[in-house]
Amino acid sequence: MAVLNFKGKSFVQNHHLLVKYHQLVPRPDQSLTDKVSLHDNLIIHGDNLKALKALLPMYAGKVKCIYIDPPYNTGNENWVYNDNVNSPMMQDWLGKVVDREDLTRHDKWLCMMMPRLKLLRELLTDDGAIFISIDDNEVHHLRALMDEVFGAHNFVATIIWQKMDSPKNTAIHLSEDHDYIILYAKNADVWRPNKLARTEAMVARYKNPDNDPRGLWLLSDLAARNFYAQGRYAITTPSGKVIKGPPAGSYWRVSKDRFDELERDNRIWWGKSGNNRPGIKRFLSEVQEGVVPQTLWQWKAVGSTRNAKQELSQAMGARASEDLFITPKPSRLLERILNISTGPHDLILDSYAGSGTTAHAVLKQNATDGGHRRFILIECEDYAERITAERVRRVIQGVPGAKDEKLREGLGGSFSFFDLGPPIEMESILSGDSLPTYEDLARYVFYTATGEEFDDSVLDEATHFIGESKDHLVYLFYQPDLDYLKATALTLDRAKALGPFKNKRRLVFAPTKYLDPEHLDELRIDFAQLPFEIYQLVK
Repeated sequence: MAVLNFKGKSFVQNHHLLVKYHQLVPRPDQSLTDKVSLHDNLIIHGDNLKALKALLPMYAGKVKCIYIDPPYNTGNENWVYNDNVNSPMMQDWLGKVVDREDLTRHDKWLCMMMPRLKLLRELLTDDGAIFISIDDNEVHHLRALMDEVFGAHNFVATIIWQKMDSPKNTAIHLSEDHDYIILYAKNADVWRPNKLARTEAMVARYKNPDNDPRGLWLLSDLAARNFYAQGRYAITTPSGKVIKGPPAGSYWRVSKDRFDELERDNRIWWGKSGNNRPGIKRFLSEVQEGVVPQTLWQWKAVGSTRNAKQELSQAMGARASEDLFITPKPSRLLERILNISTGPHDLILDSYAGSGTTAHAVLKQNATDGGHRRFILIECEDYAERITAERVRRVIQGVPGAKDEKLREGLGGSFSFFDLGPPIEMESILSGDSLPTYEDLARYVFYTATGEEFDDSVLDEATHFIGESKDHLVYLFYQPDLDYLKATALTLDRAKALGPFKNKRRLVFAPTKYLDPEHLDELRIDFAQLPFEIYQLVK
């Protein structure tokens, strides 16, 4: 297999492993929910590489569908390379705008994408898939990079989305009317797309001119070009006309015996005159449910860029006039992706959330089929609150005056908003430098271990109790004091002092333990050592 090489590749191949885990800090003021929770729909404001790493402890292997719309690297987007990679060359890249005059813009784009794709792959379920919007500037590089990260054998298709609903007459050469959506599966041997529902136009093609009691049918040609050894024979029409054989270069698709069976079963149609070349009736009631997705998506079916701008304007009003989003995506485009790749209870992730179209599509799809899909949006820009979250809030609650009835009434739902907080510095717990407060660490380990909301009102530092989750009573033995950390261990006396376990296991965080696995199991304790095993429980 051909290998893609680019400047900085050797420094970013494993950079995702070096990214620190960060806190996800709840923002009740920006959330739309009675109870902020990591099990809710999520909007996360912060660098998407760090945010993806922060999601791993809770969501690794749980995301069924990923859609991302990264910078197309056209040279006009003014994106900035911000990954703090340990390389003098890449340190020199930090904070500098990547424009058309930048001779390393393709290298920087690939360096930006590689660690994110590796984390995204870890978040996917074994039967999950990732869809990536892109254009001609980077599609060739992206295919090669995806072959390396996901494996060439997991490539599924390149989808052509007709984004323009009219020619662009100002184009210097050709009007560029389409973008690409690159589709890879986590495991192509396992992933299968859902069939798409038949449209009204498809169903309208079925007729019943002979009032067949089996209902509507569609005429299928009896002749085909594929060679068939038994596919040449004469046929006599009901009127007595003899058809000596199929048209030149073709064959009847069934044998003479099979043709006679179909005729006896009234599945052959000779036309109203009874004298036409025969065809086979295909009954709607017998056709397999749904149709196989195709790779050409026309704007009339999934929307255009113009439709997307209108949709954003309906939802946001004057806010959309800021024109932050030159090429937003229509929610119908995302709905098509959801229809192909998700079921009613699946999780969808978009780490380049932009104006929040993915959330809009998820909420629409749930309202349509009664599903309970959840979304995770990540947006690093400062409009995460005023545009991304605000659009989702309006879509949920309703937009008075909107032309679309569903948008006017609101689609329902909720979301929890989080800021990407500071990193949890493992070294600081070992060295005693910059130790977090008891409450800050309690909030972090509780979120990380349970994925549920931390309630500081129940925290009791004296008894080490920091909260109760669906599965655990959670305890933390910790003080922001190095001498305490060196001297403290979970002993048998301390374990017994935790009290009754109320039919739940106890999850205990401590610097170390002096209990063997048998005692831990007897006392129904799952132990997690600080700082190294915050992310992996050790019994």
